[in-house]
Order: sequence, then C-alpha cells, then structure tokens
Amino acid sequence: MTLLQYLLPLLLSAFTGWFVIWLLIKILFRPHKPLGIAGFNIQGVLPANQQLIAQKIGKMVSAAFSLDTLKQKITDPENFNKLKPEIEEHIDSFLRERLKVTFPMLSMLIGDKTITQLKTAFLTELETLFPALMNSYVANLEKDLDIEKLVSEKISGFSTIQAEKLIYLSAKKQLIQVQLMGAGIGLLIGLIHILINAQLFT
Repeated sequence: MTLLQYLLPLLLSAFTGWFVIWLLIKILFRPHKPLGIAGFNIQGVLPANQQLIAQKIGKMVSAAFSLDTLKQKITDPENFNKLKPEIEEHIDSFLRERLKVTFPMLSMLIGDKTITQLKTAFLTELETLFPALMNSYVANLEKDLDIEKLVSEKISGFSTIQAEKLIYLSAKKQLIQVQLMGAGIGLLIGLIHILINAQLFT
C-alpha cells in the first residue's frame, strides 16, 4: 500500500469523528422550527422540548426557592439597622423642613430637643413595625407570586437562537475541544482499522 492509501482512511476517519460531534452539537439547536422530511418532523432537541424543559426548570426552581427563607432574611433586624441612617435622615428632613411648609404654626413650637425626641420615638416604632410589615409583604407575595409559572414562562419565551449564540460564545473553547476529541477518536479508529487490515493481509 502507498502512503496515500494509508493517509486517506486516517483522514476520513478523523473527519468522520469530527463531523459526527459537530452534527450532534448542531442537532441540539437546529432546525429551530419543525422541518418535514419524508413524512417526519425534524427539529432541534432544545427547540422541540423547550416547553417541557421550561416546566421542569420551573418546578425545580419553585421547589428550591423558599419564601420562608426570604421572610427570615428580610425580617432580620440587621436589615432595619442598615436602613436606619437613611430613615433617620428622612425623618429629620421632614421635621425640620417639610413640617414648616405643611404646618407652619406647629413647626414654630418644635425645637431641637423635641425633634430629637420625635425621631427617637419614630425610629423605635418603625423598628417594632418593620418585621410585621415585611411578614405581611411576604405573605401577600406568596399569594400573588407563582414562581413555577413565572420561570416557565420566561424560559418558554426565551429565543432558542439567542440560547444557541449564548452557548457558543460562552463555551466556544469546550465545544472546539469536544470536536477535536471526536476527530482524535476517529483517527484512532482509522489507525486500528489499518493495523487490523495489515495483519490480515500479511
């Protein structure tokens, strides 16, 4: 056998290995819309199963996302302490400036000492009220918010063309490596085939 007779099967095997992997990656996304061929509807794996995938992810996120955890987080007193300086600033601004416009006569009777006392009273009341308000907010949120439906609708409405572009951009290196691995496997199979043939015909 000539060198070309050895090389051609190897190159063909390598190309076949690469092409099979390349085709499998493409089949994940394409065709985007059902394509009728010989009485069969052919469509990419992800576009064909987008609704089902959306439902499954919706259920998974809904099961993993706990509103009880959210309630614990937002009713944590530490959250109020983080907001306290800003709240105090707003109360101070209201008592010293806006009160003069709204109730001019009343503002004349309020001095710095009274303003400080009022601020302290308001902040103490708000600190007590804050967890109750947040609990009420989460309770209403729980009634109105269907996480499973929301996630499912978002994924169902997401363009598979955009998803394809996103995956190709974010995993370009890995996809190339997989295709090269396919070419390497094809090359190895071709080499084994040549060696077996060489043994058989010697």
